Amino acid sequence: MSISNSSSPITNITHHQQRIDLAAAFQTAAKLNLHEAVANHFSLAVNEEGTEFLINPNQRHFSLIKSSDILLLDANDPTTMDRPDAPDPTAWGLHGGVHRHVPHARCIMHVHSPFATALACLEDSSLPPVDQNCAMFYQRYAIDTNYGGLALEAEGERCARLFSDPKVKVLIMGNHGLLVLGDSVADTFNRLYYFERAAMTYIHALQTGKKLRILSHAIAEKTSDEIDKYGGQADRHFDDLKILLDRDGSDYKN
Repeated sequence: MSISNSSSPITNITHHQQRIDLAAAFQTAAKLNLHEAVANHFSLAVNEEGTEFLINPNQRHFSLIKSSDILLLDANDPTTMDRPDAPDPTAWGLHGGVHRHVPHARCIMHVHSPFATALACLEDSSLPPVDQNCAMFYQRYAIDTNYGGLALEAEGERCARLFSDPKVKVLIMGNHGLLVLGDSVADTFNRLYYFERAAMTYIHALQTGKKLRILSHAIAEKTSDEIDKYGGQADRHFDDLKILLDRDGSDYKN
């Protein structure tokens, strides 16, 4: 796949807008310190079945990824890792497994962000509804307590089975990090952003050593339902993030 050094966006490439959005998510994640070196991955399904997907190239820093760098893979292609531009094996194992078995996972973001990963390291990795952001995820996440090493194919297949409930959009990967699903890049990035903020608030509250004020089940469920129905925020948030990248002179569209 050719990579342009031009300052003008590339337009003669497949899934042009999806690539731009995904590249914007990579570069913004780097700006917000949601990434870890070259170890994390974002993917986006581009066919109806969800098995063809875009994903970041092997071990490239998020801040350097442009739209033309992004790979197009088929989750059902057993020769993928034989390609000269093969993806990171853990990206293929985790994202390939989820895209293969979870059709509603249109976009997948896997990170080792600081506060979500700290939460994943606790014996009790649950996120109680101690504020509005935490309530956003009330009964909408799963916790994986069976970490089995690097997310190669067998581990990816195992993680995919934890998303059988379409209501679950976040997997707290015990001893590992975070996996977030969404309907689009904007929807998924917004969910990733707010989960990291929620985890930060909870961990800061724990650090005080004082008793937590936890919302009741009724209020937490009401709040999460209200946020689910609060339309348009994810798109507006992500549109503004792209404006900020443009102001900074980012090359994410190239």
